[in-house]
Amino acid sequence: MAANVTDKVAKGGVADLRPVPRVLIDRGPNRSVYRMTGQQAPASGDPVLLVPPLAAPALCFDLRRGCSLAEHLADAGRRTYLVDYGSVAFADRNLGIEHWIDDVLPRTIRKVSEDAGGRPVHVVAWCLGGIFSVLTAADRPELPIASLTTIASPFDYTAIPLVAPLRPLVEFTGGHILTPFYRMFGGAPSAVVTQVFRATGIEKEITKPLAVLRNLDDRDYLAQIEAVDHFMANMLAYPGRTFGQIYHRFFRANDLSAGTFALDGRTISLSKLDIPTLVIAGENDSIAPRGAVERLVGLLENAPEARFHVAPGGHLGVLTGRRARTTTWHHIDEFVDEHSSPR
Repeated sequence: MAANVTDKVAKGGVADLRPVPRVLIDRGPNRSVYRMTGQQAPASGDPVLLVPPLAAPALCFDLRRGCSLAEHLADAGRRTYLVDYGSVAFADRNLGIEHWIDDVLPRTIRKVSEDAGGRPVHVVAWCLGGIFSVLTAADRPELPIASLTTIASPFDYTAIPLVAPLRPLVEFTGGHILTPFYRMFGGAPSAVVTQVFRATGIEKEITKPLAVLRNLDDRDYLAQIEAVDHFMANMLAYPGRTFGQIYHRFFRANDLSAGTFALDGRTISLSKLDIPTLVIAGENDSIAPRGAVERLVGLLENAPEARFHVAPGGHLGVLTGRRARTTTWHHIDEFVDEHSSPR
């Protein structure tokens, strides 16, 4: 305990927040693609691409040493890649969902495959990144994708109790309650995104000081608290048009639940997705609860496999909490191995 208190006071914390070493292999508008370099084993086999959502920083996959999915994959000898969208500015306010589905993700997937010697890519995506990845894979069957894993990605917004009380007000105003706001600011500002994310775990926020005092002898616990605080301090903004589409199409109309999504003059049908898919939901996720996440499984009519797991943790915890190391990450390892070509 004394060492933990000393490090928190003298060094500012106990968490090792150093990012996993990486090399930039491609860059474009809202797209920096990195190859992660592990410390334990030389990389081989099919590549794994980590796809973050908008607004949340890409460090969601590299939270801290010892609790980083990127570190876990790279140190296991997997060719591991990460796409980072960078910060979102007011100038990006006209970017819509099609920008990520038509440009950012297809280019990233092709570049990763090329960098890995033409091997197919295992896409592992969190939250909105999972939704964008599913839409991309369904719309672009020619992309070199070996498998797809979505973590905490909701496909039925009516199954989210957290937003249910807001629906009557939204419908009463015809959906215009938020429209002037995101148009004025060119999107959802990062400060607002941070506060909304914190509000979903308000009980933990209130009791956190007491929890820290009770666990001063648990270095791993203290490190995780610090890492999550660091993550929250780096939240990003949503581009205005994309935020509007998410609000009106996902939240209000619940289009995803029907399995089709009209976009830019075409209709994307999730039934056309024909790659093995792993769907993981968080046991205590209030943002994307089990019912909202599991809905995707029923929409993948032509996928050769649609596997579903529930793992411990909330919205972030299911991806990179302390228990994710032996649950979510194990499911990913197992699924990728089953659908990989020989190393």
